[in-house]
Formats: sequence, C-alpha cells, structure tokens
Amino acid sequence: MSRSPKKSRFFENVAVIDIAEEGKGVGKADDFVLFIEKAVPGDVADVEVYRSKKNFGEGKISRLIQPSEHRTEPFCEHFGVCGGCKWQHMTYAAQLRFKQKAVADALSRIAKIHVDHMDAIIPSPADRYYRNKLEYTFSNKRWLYDGENRSDEALDMDALGFHIPGRFDKILDINHCYLQADPSNDLRNSINAYAKQQGISYYDVRQHTGALRNLIIRTSSTGEVMVIVVFAHADDEQVNTLMSYIEAGFPQITSLLYIINQKKNDTIFDQDVMAWKGPEYIHEEMPDVSGKTIRFRVGPKSFYQTNSIQALRLYEITRDFAEFTGDELVYDLYTGAGTIANFIAGQVKQVVGVEYVPSAIEDAKVNSAINNITNTKFYAGDMKDVLVADFVAGHGKPDVIITDPPRAGMHPDVVACLMEIEAGKIVYVSCNAATQARDLLVLKEKYDVVKIQPVDMFPHTQHVENVVLLALR
Repeated sequence: MSRSPKKSRFFENVAVIDIAEEGKGVGKADDFVLFIEKAVPGDVADVEVYRSKKNFGEGKISRLIQPSEHRTEPFCEHFGVCGGCKWQHMTYAAQLRFKQKAVADALSRIAKIHVDHMDAIIPSPADRYYRNKLEYTFSNKRWLYDGENRSDEALDMDALGFHIPGRFDKILDINHCYLQADPSNDLRNSINAYAKQQGISYYDVRQHTGALRNLIIRTSSTGEVMVIVVFAHADDEQVNTLMSYIEAGFPQITSLLYIINQKKNDTIFDQDVMAWKGPEYIHEEMPDVSGKTIRFRVGPKSFYQTNSIQALRLYEITRDFAEFTGDELVYDLYTGAGTIANFIAGQVKQVVGVEYVPSAIEDAKVNSAINNITNTKFYAGDMKDVLVADFVAGHGKPDVIITDPPRAGMHPDVVACLMEIEAGKIVYVSCNAATQARDLLVLKEKYDVVKIQPVDMFPHTQHVENVVLLALR
C-alpha cells in the first residue's frame, strides 16, 4: 500500500479492516486512518479522500480492486443517497458479525469487561418491512440526482421522503421503501401524487411556508393502521380535501389524524391532535409468560419499539435475565409507555416505572388499565431528580432494577444512585453499547456482569441493542 503523489488525496490498495459505528469502512495508510463510504471489511480499494484531518480522513472508493466476500448487491434503488439502511451492501450474516464485534469491543475497551461469555447476537426474523413506524417529510426542495438541472423550470421540486444525510433542507423523494409493510408505500405515493395534483404547497424549511409538512404512518401486528398528516400553513379547504381523499382511498386506516404545526421545528409532542376518523390510537399485542395477551395502546405521540417482533424478544430476554420468583419489587427506569413494566407485571409483586415524558407516563397508566394490571405505579420527571433517596425510602428498596435509557446512557447522578440502592440485580437494556459500557465501568465496582445478549432490532443499519445482567457481589 502506498500514497499516490496526487496531493495526498488518493490512497492506493487500501485494505478495509473494520467498520465504524456510523457504518463506514475503516482502512489505514501508515498511521492515517481512513473512514470510507460504502466500504466493507475485506475490500481492497483505491480511496479518494474528500475531507481530511490531522490523523484521519473521510473518503470514497475510486476503484474497487478486490471486493470483500461479505459484499452483496443492495436491494433498494435509493441505497447510497438515502440516509437509511447503510449496510445493505453487506450480507446479513456479516452485519450480525460486526454488530456483535462492536458490542464486544465497547464493553472490553471502555468498561474493561471480559466478554468471553457473551451470547451470540439474536438476528431479526425479518430484515425487510420490519418497522411499525415511519415519518416522511414534505419539502419544496427535492434532492436532485446527477444530470438534473436546477435551472430547468419544468423540474418538479416537491418531494415526500427522507432527509439527505447532513442536509436539513433537502429531501429525497422516495419511490419504494423496504422498511415498512403495506400499505405504507401505497399511502405515501398516493398522497404525494394527489397533493401535487391538487396544487397543495409543500413546506419550505428555510422560509417556513407551505401547507404540507410531515406524514407519519404507524402499523401494528393487529393489522391496525394509523396515519397522521402534519400540516403547516394550510387552509381548511386544503385540510378537508386531502383528509377526505385519504379516508376514501384507504378504508383500512383505523386511526386517521391530523396536526397543525406552525412551529419552526417538526416535533409534535406539544401539538394538538385532531381525529378525522377513528380513535386516536391503535393497538399492539404481546403474549406474556403465562400466554396471556398484553395489549398496548399506541397513540400518535407514543413511544413503542419500532420492530415489534424483536421488541417481544428483547422484553423476553429482560424478563428471563431477571429470573423473577413472583415476590420482587422492580424499578423500571426510563419506562416509556410502560411496555416492559406491564409485560413483567404478572410475574412480580410490584413495578415502579419512571419516565421523563409526562404523556408517555399517561400511556403507561392506560396500558395497565386496559390489561387490568393493578400492581404498577408510574411517575414522570427527570430521572436524576426523581430517583433520589427519598423516592427509594417511600417506595421501598427494589430487588431488581431494569433500566433502558436513551442513547446518551444514564446521567452520572442516576448511576451513583444505583450504586447506593444496591439492588440485587440490574438488567441494563441499551441501544448504545459505548454509553452502556461507560455506565458499566462505574457499576462494576459493586456488580458482576453475569450475562450479555446483543439483539438486532434494525437490519441493514449499524444500530444494535444489548442487554446486560448485573449481579450484586
């Protein structure tokens, strides 16, 4: 391997040896690290660097000399432009291998934990059409493909699709997405075509003008479908026209809703939801350990794991790691809509759930009520402010703590409180092995890591969930 003389912008015969967290292949030229778009470990390629720092550069393959045995043909026409499914060019078996390695590397390097006993990653039964929720964006600034001329006045610049990575103001118009099952693609394409036919304007994120802003589609294992249309500066006639079209064209929709959001950001948590047809929720179902079906009410603002099949597997692992005997007091931290709390409630004495988002806590309470679950309590508030000595004194010392924090991991004050509580077991569910490892580095002063189980929730992406069982020494 050698550097070419072309201003050090090109590197020849680079061997791709690993894959980075953001999905780029990793190669080296002497001590200079290269992060290479669409490269797969095992590739040998010439690399063109387009962004260079002191010790590393970001680049793309200019010539693939030897393809990796892990390479495969991407199945989506939008691969490489769309920001999702960045690992489509790698076999699913290889994806699992590198996700397992990523978890092992994080735990051993950051937390200094031996990972010899880590179980093999659990694959997703479906690697396409596995998501139960997608959010699309309307924009009057469509991403242009090579050969399209922005000055062409006949060019249709409206788009309904996904953000281009790194470009908040550019949307890729999506033809077919492999993430969500029918009727998702038909809904999006039909709404897109009809809105254009009717001349309804698309949102301009810079000027904050336009009628149509977002489209959210939620499906469930029960066959229910929720569609949420988010308007910005639309008049009543535009709202009525589009909503009537969707209702008539898609009778399978069980919950048809709309929101008027004129803020300068896309979040809907502080917005009023209007029901056009049906209730403001759909349902998901899961069997518990006794075979009883647990129903979860999912609203437009509810958090629910987006891979329903793997969500069940994740909760089963959490339950099995805890090995409940029926007499435990359990704290479920970052409980969300109370899915784990209600899932395990039948096997324990009581579950106390804590979550930052008040609407999620209301969902959690509803989910207990509709399942006739009476041994749960839920509290809303910032975890570091809620989980304090007085809270533990008032609710009792937990036998088991389940924690499923966001990607940033737990606040240091929360970790410190767990060390003071000294629950017999902690089951730590994480979507970010690096921040999980950071927290485990502290917890291992009092706890042994007994079990480690990675779970693949998101095929064709670099994301991986990991469940760790900690036992108090």
